Amino acid sequence: MNILMNAGPWLEVPPPGYGGIENVVATLVPALRERGVRVVLASVGASTVEADELVSAFPEGQFAHLQKPYNQVMGLAHAHQARVARELRGRDDIDLVHDHLEVVGPAVLSALGGPPVLHTLHWDLRKHPDFYGAWPREIAVNGVSHDQLTRAPAALRAAAVGAAHLATPLAERDLRFPRGEHLAVMGRICALKGQHVAVRVCQKLGLPLVLAGPVSGLGGPAELERVLRDQEHPLHGHPDVRYHRDHIAPHLDGELIRWAGGVAGDRRDELYGTARAALFPLQWDEPGGTAVVEALALGVPVIGLRRGCLPELIEHGRTGFLADTEEELAEWLGRVDDLDPEECRREARARFTPSVMAERYLELYARVRLS
Repeated sequence: MNILMNAGPWLEVPPPGYGGIENVVATLVPALRERGVRVVLASVGASTVEADELVSAFPEGQFAHLQKPYNQVMGLAHAHQARVARELRGRDDIDLVHDHLEVVGPAVLSALGGPPVLHTLHWDLRKHPDFYGAWPREIAVNGVSHDQLTRAPAALRAAAVGAAHLATPLAERDLRFPRGEHLAVMGRICALKGQHVAVRVCQKLGLPLVLAGPVSGLGGPAELERVLRDQEHPLHGHPDVRYHRDHIAPHLDGELIRWAGGVAGDRRDELYGTARAALFPLQWDEPGGTAVVEALALGVPVIGLRRGCLPELIEHGRTGFLADTEEELAEWLGRVDDLDPEECRREARARFTPSVMAERYLELYARVRLS
C-alpha cells in the first residue's frame, strides 16, 4: 500500500519538543513502514522521520506565526495543502491519504477527488461547528478515542469508521528510573489541562509538584518573561500566557511547586519516569491522552479526573485512580503507592505500542478503501 501522510505545515516530524499531532505521525510512520507500507510524508522540509518521500511547501515549521492576525496567517495551511493537491494530481500511485490537517485538509481533499481519505480527529470537536456540522461525505474520519466520537456532530459521526488510541515508542523501550517523591503534570500549560487544580491539591497535601510543558510554545521562564515585558508581542495577551501569569506563577517556589518549562528527550523521560504519579486534573474532555500512555509506559501510575479519554486508557485501581471531584482526587493521591508500576508497564506494552497503533490503522485503511 502507498499512502500520503499529511502532517501539515506547523512543526517538523518529529517536533523538537511539544507537538502532539507531529509526535503521533512520528510514531506511526516507522511502524507502518515496518509493515511494508510506503509512506509519502507531507510536512515541512526540516522533518527527519524516515519516510519514502517528503513533500513540503515550507523548509521550516510555521507554528511561530500562528499567533499573528488571521489575515497574515490564513494562507499558510492553504499553501501547504495546495502543494499536497498538486502532488496528488500529478501521480496515480497513492492508494489512500491519511490526513491530520485541521479543517483545511478535509475541505480541500473533499473537493479534489482522487484516492480515498481518512482524516484523524485530534482536537475538541466543538471548535468548528459549522464545518463539522456539514461534514463532507467523501471524507472518512477516525477519532483518537471512542469518547471523542460520542461528542461529534451527527454528520461527523456518520463518517466515522472507528477510533484508534494513541501510542508511544516508550512502551517498547522498557525504561526504568528510581521512583522519586514528586508528582508530575506533563503537557502544555493551559486552563484546560488543570495545572491550577494540581497546584491547589499539592499545596494542600504538602506534596512536591513538577509542571512540565510550554506556555503557548514558550519553552521556559526567560522566553516567557520577554513576552510579558513586551506589550506589543503577539503572545503578550494570549490566554495561556495570562493563565500562567495569574494562576501558576504566583505559586512557583522552586521547591514544593516547580515549573520545568518545555522538556524533551532524555531529560523529559527522566523527569516523568521518576515521578511518583502523573496527575491529570482535566478541565475538559481530553480526546487523546498521549501523556497518559507515556506515563504508563514509564511505569508511572495515573491519577486524574474521570473525563474524556481517561476512562478508556486507565483501569481504576490497577493502573491508576479516577476521581469525580477535586476532593476525591486528593484522597486518591494518598493511595498512589497501592498501585504497581509493573501493571502500568504491562498495560502499555499490550495496548499502546506503535505496533498496536499501526495494526489498528491498517484495519481502518482497509475499511475506508472498501467503503
